[in-house]
Amino acid sequence: MQLPVQSQSTYYAEPWEASAGRDELEAIARAADESGFDYVAVCDHVAIPADRAEAMSTVWYDTIATLGWLAGVTERTRLLSHVYVPAYRHPLVTAKAFATLDELSAGRVILGVGAGHVEAEFEVLGVPFAERGRLTDEAIDGIRAAWSDEFGWGDGTFGQRPRPRQPGGPPIWVGGSSPAALRRAGQRGDGWLPQGTTKKEMAEAIATVHRHRAEAGRTGAFTMGALLRPIHVGDAPAGWDLGPATLAADATRIRREVADYEAMGVDQVQVRFRSRSSDEYVQQIRRFAQEIM
Repeated sequence: MQLPVQSQSTYYAEPWEASAGRDELEAIARAADESGFDYVAVCDHVAIPADRAEAMSTVWYDTIATLGWLAGVTERTRLLSHVYVPAYRHPLVTAKAFATLDELSAGRVILGVGAGHVEAEFEVLGVPFAERGRLTDEAIDGIRAAWSDEFGWGDGTFGQRPRPRQPGGPPIWVGGSSPAALRRAGQRGDGWLPQGTTKKEMAEAIATVHRHRAEAGRTGAFTMGALLRPIHVGDAPAGWDLGPATLAADATRIRREVADYEAMGVDQVQVRFRSRSSDEYVQQIRRFAQEIM
């Protein structure tokens, strides 16, 4: 589950999130942890340009600070960046941050990466937008090199500690659904996080990722992901129009939706619940865990 509150784009944020903060975020993360969710995730933006602030909002908690805090208020659930834009930083900075987080969380980190999409944000950070694909590929390679050995980066004249708790470092899941993202996921990733891929498009996208993996000669564990449409466990409360995109249904119908993805070869599905308050969001988490998981 990608956590609410931490990022508040108008594309998915609920009205109650605007006045929410640390307490609501902690309650939801703890509920996910206690209910057996595999991971909680947070997103990454540094600064939102004014002409996009109305749609995207400017509420985007820092990824590393938030994940580090979440490591301290949870015990079991893994911690995912969905997604981090490594092109904004030197690979050694990203490698150090996530290696430290992996040690402090006892090996619960997943590094989700993406190429980024807000051109003005790249410009204000002094990073060439047109080169974001190349920079992302180089960042993944550099991060893996730094995680492989204390002096694994470059010519071996600089080392980093602490080492990641997970051998070889956290898994790297690649986000995005463009042809370049699917190729990057297959060639360099340990998993794929789709973005905007419809249910009808999933089977073809999964086949494309597998094809790129085979062409690159990559084997071993790989986690195929999917994003479910917004969910409300149970019928919509009277007077609340959830819209046609929301799946408001009983456990049997929601299980069937998940099973459709599993049949395609999906390993994990990310859910987001419709809610009118943080308390209702927590209730939805617990109901989903009890009735569906």
